[in-house]
Amino acid sequence: MSPVQKYAIGAGIVVLLTLILPLPGWVTLLVILGVIGAPVVGYFMLDPSQRERLKRARRRGIGR
Repeated sequence: MSPVQKYAIGAGIVVLLTLILPLPGWVTLLVILGVIGAPVVGYFMLDPSQRERLKRARRRGIGR
């Protein structure tokens, strides 16, 4: 299982737990936005050259 799959499964579990637990709606929304939104915002903060470098690194596998 790749690291990306592990992160996706972990994020899904966190989102499901926040939806199941009786938390106020705004707390659930903050958790979901933090789990999904933080990596997306971080990616879009990169320069186009950095994004391309990240895509190349993902394609060939980091650390191989």
